[in-house]
Amino acid sequence: MILKYFEIKKIKLNKNKLILFHGKNEGFKSQSIKELLKDKKKIFSYEEKEVLENKENFKEMIFNKSLFETEKIVIIKRATEKLFKFIDEIKDKNLEDINLIINSENLEKKSKLRLLFEKDKDCISIAFYPDNSQTLSKLAYEFFLKKNISISQSNINLIINRCNEDREKLINELEKIELFSLSGKKLNSENISILTNISENQSISELIDNCLAKNEKRTIHILNENNFNSEDCILITRIFLIKAKKILILSSEFEKNKNIELTISKAKPPIFWKEKEITKQQIYKWKPENIKKLIYKIHNLELDIKRNVFNSVNLISNFLIEQCSPNTSN
Repeated sequence: MILKYFEIKKIKLNKNKLILFHGKNEGFKSQSIKELLKDKKKIFSYEEKEVLENKENFKEMIFNKSLFETEKIVIIKRATEKLFKFIDEIKDKNLEDINLIINSENLEKKSKLRLLFEKDKDCISIAFYPDNSQTLSKLAYEFFLKKNISISQSNINLIINRCNEDREKLINELEKIELFSLSGKKLNSENISILTNISENQSISELIDNCLAKNEKRTIHILNENNFNSEDCILITRIFLIKAKKILILSSEFEKNKNIELTISKAKPPIFWKEKEITKQQIYKWKPENIKKLIYKIHNLELDIKRNVFNSVNLISNFLIEQCSPNTSN
């Protein structure tokens, strides 16, 4: 069954066990999956390659019922046409306690995988096409309306242009602007231009890399060197979260193969040569179980920052200093 992206609330997880999200709008897909699963705790993610190389183990995992599990959400990422036969094999089996969400990039109209989901009344297929200035303008307008923030259409257009029509960047910037508005400062084009200076803030990236590598002196030096403000704090937590999740994957891989060079060379997306050395340091410093705890702490930190806007710089600074300390358990 085909649904439009704005009909996502029609999905009933207790009935629609197989769901396909396809299209090139990764930001919108991620946002929609997050919204759909916001109250779910048991979520397992796999790459298509992992599933196809271990079909029987994967089947056993999804169909094996546990006394302690009432539901299981499984996401298969970067799915292609290769997955069709496998999904066709399992779609009529008992999926009572399982939801299988397939996340695919671009599937042609003639795609067997896409047609399988579109023609079955109990399956769901939703296409996520690239955003344009109109769809993003609507998103921003509704965000500001919901938050009761007064802003002109010209300034909304400015924000969208500064984000290069990228939905994920736009959402991050809207949340930064919301924090700025809570401080009582005037929201004008000059402030928006400063707030949305997304030159992939090199100092923030370097700050977090050194924190994760436990380079205490360098971390404190970057903190002192940069005049970070409350609007930067959400961006810092978001970049921290992205990098921590990347280290979790690499650390888990390293724990399996005990070969740092192999771990680095197999990384996807590939690690830029300039970042390889510090990434190795991070892998050595963090075991998977501890990076998972860190990810949980980062989520809580973001909530604390949103609740304590005026103290956000102190909160983020103290957190970074604590995590970069060699004495902090990892």
